[in-house]
Amino acid sequence: MDVGIVFGSSGIRGIANKRVTSELAVSVGLAVGSRCNSAVIGRDPRTASEMVEYALVSGLTACGCDVTRIGLVSTPTLSYAARNYDCGVMVTASHNPAEYVGIKLWNRDGTAFNSDQQEEIESIIDQEGSYPIYRGDRVGWDTIGRISNDDRAILDHKDAILSRFNEVDCRVVVDCGSGAGATITPYVLREMGCDVITLNAQPDGFFPARNPEPIESNLTLLMDAVRTFKADLGIAHDGDADRMMAVDKNGRYITGDELLALFAIKEAKKVAVYPVDVSRMVDDVIMCDVHRTRVGDVYVAEELKRIRGDFGGESSGSWIFPRISYCPDGIYAAAQLVAIASQESIADQIAQFPKYYIMRGASACEEGDDIMSPITEELSALNYTQITTIDGIRLDFEEGWLLVRKSGTEPKIRITAEARDKETAEGLYYRADTIVRRHTRC
Repeated sequence: MDVGIVFGSSGIRGIANKRVTSELAVSVGLAVGSRCNSAVIGRDPRTASEMVEYALVSGLTACGCDVTRIGLVSTPTLSYAARNYDCGVMVTASHNPAEYVGIKLWNRDGTAFNSDQQEEIESIIDQEGSYPIYRGDRVGWDTIGRISNDDRAILDHKDAILSRFNEVDCRVVVDCGSGAGATITPYVLREMGCDVITLNAQPDGFFPARNPEPIESNLTLLMDAVRTFKADLGIAHDGDADRMMAVDKNGRYITGDELLALFAIKEAKKVAVYPVDVSRMVDDVIMCDVHRTRVGDVYVAEELKRIRGDFGGESSGSWIFPRISYCPDGIYAAAQLVAIASQESIADQIAQFPKYYIMRGASACEEGDDIMSPITEELSALNYTQITTIDGIRLDFEEGWLLVRKSGTEPKIRITAEARDKETAEGLYYRADTIVRRHTRC
């Protein structure tokens, strides 16, 4: 049964009023409401987020679920609030462009709904023509769920973070990207003692200043501001602040692998968890056991919980600190990085890391296409030393490695290649890219 709402690695996500509609949101709300007695719901500032929120609330309450609305918040704030409810519902498309919107479901412990939970939601929604239809029962008029509002969620999350850090002396530029991070990160860092300078701190669903994804090409303003204001650090969020990326005191973009290594050195005493696309450099510098997973914060969180790991993360900017939640928390990550920067030069520490050259890119494909099989078959014919297939196909060679996998959030085939030198990494990357493009139709 194709209900047209297949969960990806980060919940349900798609272009507003095309793939993610109010009809879909009502059906998801009904399905979740039929399984939960209480839910907390929040949203990011996207133009469609409030429309989707109202539709979800309608579905949830129609099945007798009591709903608490906490308004415009970061995803980590919503996840932290979920500890007091049967589930949390976040309306967000995270780092995706402005035209996207999405729905992500959370458990009390900060883990996203796992595959079994997602399949259960899908199983009770049918497709009728172009519309998803909930086929279950609704409650009677006298047991419709209640709706309330709570304005303390941001304060509670802020206090939980601040309780874990001492006062610091640091000048920080925070680029909120016109997203939900503007509601909390500048205030947390200021109360930690930082001199905070903000950029794009007015939430705006059109994201007029930059694309929400905090990659290097989108952060030139932040890099310039760090140098201009002689700041110790620059912090950047995506649309819902579950991601956090950074710029050092020289205005240099810190890569996700470098951040992962910094956090793992600080946090991971026994075991760290990260996906198969992470640089070998991280393995070289951290002094603990490593568990690798599929790409996607939900898989990292599930493994962290299963093994009771110390820390987990992704090179894309998702950092998970089990001491506060199994949800990627860009606000906590910002506070932790500021604490590190106040004690030692991050730029100097990174300069000591082994040097690898890594390339990451993607090739568009038709949504729903099953093209990984022929790509995997062709890649498997290469002369490799080790093959890993927990997420797409990763091939290790004497000179480096490459990974080809289908994105869990967009209709793309993602390629990663790494080696000690640029020429070798480029050779691996373009070898894979040639194969991928031969099988994609976009």
